[in-house]
Parts: sequence; structure tokens; C-alpha cells
Amino acid sequence: MEFLLECIGFSPEADFEQLKRRIEREGEQAPWRGPGGKHLRLPLAGGIELFLDREEGQNFETLMPQCRVPHRLRVATKSLVAIPDSPYDALLTGQANPLVEHHDSFDGQQFSITTFLTDRRRLPTKVKAGHVFAVSVAGFALEVTYSGPNEGVRDESIFDNPRGALLEPLGGPEDPGGCMDLSLRVREILHVRNPITGNLIEVIEADAPGRPLRLFVSQWQLDQDGLQMPRPGWRIEGTFMLTGRIAGGLPPARNRVRRSFG
Repeated sequence: MEFLLECIGFSPEADFEQLKRRIEREGEQAPWRGPGGKHLRLPLAGGIELFLDREEGQNFETLMPQCRVPHRLRVATKSLVAIPDSPYDALLTGQANPLVEHHDSFDGQQFSITTFLTDRRRLPTKVKAGHVFAVSVAGFALEVTYSGPNEGVRDESIFDNPRGALLEPLGGPEDPGGCMDLSLRVREILHVRNPITGNLIEVIEADAPGRPLRLFVSQWQLDQDGLQMPRPGWRIEGTFMLTGRIAGGLPPARNRVRRSFG
């Protein structure tokens, strides 16, 4: 997954082993990870962080980008699944923007969502279907298929959706979990400087139903594929891996246990 670091300003030629050692020197214990193995966090800028994980009994390390975002999306749980190779992560699948009794959804559209949660240790051992969490999520590009004016949308029926948005989990049996097929309008571009490389990170704030969605793309991938960096008012389409944290909706502490669910 180190190629995802291109989305936060690390070039394909970056020395990732050197970067891991830097996190060991300068990082801090990642919250809600561990206690077994090595679980470190290195803040960069604009809420962007690097996570370095090595579980007990494993001989490899995982280096992943994360981002703390200010937006909270309500998700009604369909399933919450443990990740065998990463005991401190969970895969949440559910319905975004569930209806509240006597109230409409935020803007009338619910959609299926799947995302990795990196704070699994906060979760109860069992979660009932339909339980509503507030989550803060960001998307990191696996593939960008289009970046340009809205007129270039791949399917004009998308314009009939609220916000002119399409958000669909990948559904094939071989598709990785936590990945979404997206077609979204670009609301704003936020500019953040990677303090390690000095490279500019252009954070895309996309117009999604309920809450905006922050997306990260690789400038190197866009250049290779002949695509331009998105601009406000344009559209971006592609496949993104969503990661996030619980931002609300946890049950009272007396109903939770410290160990992770099975």
C-alpha cells in the first residue's frame, strides 16, 4: 500500500525504508492501536498522518496514510468485520445518511458505503445491524479514470442523483474491501505542504450527499495517465480506498470491553 503515499506528496522514487526509520525516531504511539507490536503515528500537516504498523508475529511493516477530517458522516451499520492480518482495524459496511424518525436525511440521498476504521479497539464486541455511528472518512485514489469538466461525466444519469454524485462500493468477489467507485463534483481544493518532501498536496473536497468527502490523488499517476489535477467545479471519477475513525455513536463505556470483537 506504499503507493498510496504518492497521494500525500511522496514520489514513487521515495526511500520508504528511510521514511519508516524516521517515523520510528520521531513518531508517537498511535491511539487505539497496539499494545502488541509496533504502532506509530507521525503527523504531517493539515490533518494528514502517517501510520506505521507491525503486528506481533509478523515480519513485515505496513505504512499507510490517514487524514483527520472535520466532517462527520452518519452510517447505519450493515456489517462490521475484523481484519485477520490487522487486528486493530475493522471493515465497516453500511448505509450513509440513514433517515432519522420525523426527519429527512441530510439532503434526501442515502448510499451504501464501505470504509476501513483504524480505531477498532474503541468498538464494542458486538454491534447490532442498524446501529448508527458518526464516522470521519477520507479517500485515497487507487485509480483515477477522469478529471475534467462536468460535461465529461461517464454517465449523464448521474446528474439526476442528489448532488450529481455516484458512490458505490466495489462489489466483485475479488475486489478489496473498503473501496468505492466515485463520480463527484469538486467543491474546493485545499493546499497543504508535505513537510518532509516539500511537495504540494492538493486536497480535493468533493460534493457528496450528507457531508463533503475529502479525496487525495497522486499527481504522478495523473501525469502518467494524461489527466489534469482537478479544479473547483470540475468532476473527478475513479476508485478510492476509504479510511476513517469513529467520530460519534459509541455506546456507553460500561457496555464496552477493552478487547476487540472477534
